[in-house]
Amino acid sequence: MTQLGIRPKIGITMGDPTGIGPEILVGAIATCSLDKECHPIAIGRSNVLRAAASAMRLDVEVLSFTNCEDAIAASLRKGMGGRRTLLCLETGKEDADQAFEPRIDARGGQAAYDCLVAATQLCLDGTLDAIVTAPLHKKALQLAGHDWPGHTELLAHLCGTHESAMMLYLPPSPLVQGHANESEGNRDPLGNFVPDQKPQRCGPAGLGVVHVTLHMALRDVFANLTVAAISEKIDLAHAYFSRLRKAMRLVDELGSGHPRIAVAALNPHGGEHGRFGDEEIRIIEPAVQMAQERGIRVAGPLPVDTLMPKAVRGEYDAVVAMYHDQGHIALKLIDMYEAVNITLGLPIIRTSVAHGTAHDIAWQGVAKSGGMIQAILAAARLARSRDKECDIY
Repeated sequence: MTQLGIRPKIGITMGDPTGIGPEILVGAIATCSLDKECHPIAIGRSNVLRAAASAMRLDVEVLSFTNCEDAIAASLRKGMGGRRTLLCLETGKEDADQAFEPRIDARGGQAAYDCLVAATQLCLDGTLDAIVTAPLHKKALQLAGHDWPGHTELLAHLCGTHESAMMLYLPPSPLVQGHANESEGNRDPLGNFVPDQKPQRCGPAGLGVVHVTLHMALRDVFANLTVAAISEKIDLAHAYFSRLRKAMRLVDELGSGHPRIAVAALNPHGGEHGRFGDEEIRIIEPAVQMAQERGIRVAGPLPVDTLMPKAVRGEYDAVVAMYHDQGHIALKLIDMYEAVNITLGLPIIRTSVAHGTAHDIAWQGVAKSGGMIQAILAAARLARSRDKECDIY
């Protein structure tokens, strides 16, 4: 386990090679001095990553290794500042080297699967301190013979855990005043001058959205919402933000370090006392009450349209959403490119970008690497501050 102050060893999967995963991986290495924060090791195909560097017009040297320990040793020798060298643990089948066409392809699904399995095992056995995953395509994964709805569910299977959750997380953003002036042409679509100002968002611990149900058809959500499922996600959110706030030494105005959690309603206006559905009364309220009895600071069910503005203002550390789009849309509207996907409940640390394979822009050299950089930095921070008394994230 990585000790505080030591740069952790982070495995970064290339994801599905038909998408933007390889491009954002090499882009992150080329544009950010990640060596100051961690030892980044790519898990994938070196030929694919070289092609991605060429597509992005980046001067990145990709070195291939067949053994992870050798790649780590090379990273330790490289030291800080060698940001244009990418060390790659050669993983998967050679046919992935030809899977460049941006379309759904079983070869891409298999490559993403092979990378994830290898990275997970290296983390489970302690060779790596954390993993960061580039996007995979769910249909391509299925075509390759792996019928998993996504990373989260597959990771839970590989790690042998039955309690896990996807959390989209936004780090806190301080108020930043810019120095733009009217002569610089910083104007809105109506031609009005707009100063270069980034508004403050979230509380000091950031904002997480944890999902009760995830990758399933909307019609299946109702059958999968249970008191036990909601209680589990409340507990995972509470455990994560309790550790985070403790590590950040955060207390509120009452001197409490306990996180503040809100649970979203399912139906419009919270169901209007059963007028628009009774799930709030039958399922969500009992789960909230049980959590309160366990000493958790949790409120709900609350209509999500008014809940999220409060959460963005810092009134809550975490929101428990009932289904995928209820949480994803709200958080990504705040800042899609700095959002990080963190899997809770695993015995390993895993983060990811908050977007998909983006076949519409793949292999055009235009993919943005900001989300990948944030995911790598988040994994490094988690690995450095990991609570030695608790192995669950």
